[in-house]
Amino acid sequence: MSNAAEASRQNRVIDLKAGAHMMVLDAGIFCIFHAAGQAPAGPAGLPGVRISRAPGTPPGIVTVSTFEEDGWIGGSNGAALVRVMRGPAAVLVTTYQEPGSTHAAPRLQVAQLAGPVTASPAQSAVSEAAPVSSAPVSPVPKAPEAVAEPVAAPVEAAASKDISAHIQRRGDVTSGIGHWMGVPGSQGWIEGFSIAPETGVPASDIEYQAVLGKGWLSPWAEGDQYCGSRGMALPILGLRVRLKGESAKTSKIRLTASFIDGTRLGPVDGTEALEAESLAPLEAFLLEIVPAGEEEPAPTAPIKAAPKSRATEAADAPAKPATPRKRKSVKAS
Repeated sequence: MSNAAEASRQNRVIDLKAGAHMMVLDAGIFCIFHAAGQAPAGPAGLPGVRISRAPGTPPGIVTVSTFEEDGWIGGSNGAALVRVMRGPAAVLVTTYQEPGSTHAAPRLQVAQLAGPVTASPAQSAVSEAAPVSSAPVSPVPKAPEAVAEPVAAPVEAAASKDISAHIQRRGDVTSGIGHWMGVPGSQGWIEGFSIAPETGVPASDIEYQAVLGKGWLSPWAEGDQYCGSRGMALPILGLRVRLKGESAKTSKIRLTASFIDGTRLGPVDGTEALEAESLAPLEAFLLEIVPAGEEEPAPTAPIKAAPKSRATEAADAPAKPATPRKRKSVKAS
């Protein structure tokens, strides 16, 4: 084969910029679509996104419907309809961009259209026979039996409403800067939040992100903008908060957080994403705005769920089948 032919054959393979993420959804019907304000697809149909059933999720649990038959969401107006028969279950979200693209990867939004789907008898049989695998990213951890040490009770809610959040089983909740948002140890995860300080720092000088998965953060939200989901049973796994403008020169953010697996982190500088090593859902956080020259307190050691006692492990362990004892033969004297 000539060099020209070899070069022509190699040029048929184009390496695209791609990123893959897991998205965990509860039972229901969801619409996944491009966030507003993004550039439309170019002549090659990129950027674009493909939504598919995640590896490890049994067939019949998740179905994905798009305008294209292969789960492709092209252009800025594409969308996917995802039906989750039994949750939590995961879908695989893969983004594609032109080689050498300098633009950010496509951003998606999720809206829940309906609650749990009523399955047909055949689908129910599939769901019961094949439970959802625990392999996908960000499964909701089992509630710990105990914690290493009791978590301090949260301060009573302040009169100010600097922070708003949507919390599992509680709905919309408000709190103030310097007070706990959510209750440590409550096992109720936070689905989304917004921050708009009423005094001191203007809302225009604060912005924040939610941790959605390993190395996956939401777009930056500005003060008073909601970040996350509401009423969709989708927990956030942590947060990141920073100041900008004149406020960044005079003040800084301090964050403390607790997670539903018993982990507690902080206080730390809020400019880095605060998340548990286990990626457990966030259940509460304490946001403080302090003078820039104030000495940073030493962060407390992470508190994690205590190991189960032997009695608990024995109770959780499956029963072993009884083994008949062998009788020794006795020789007649």
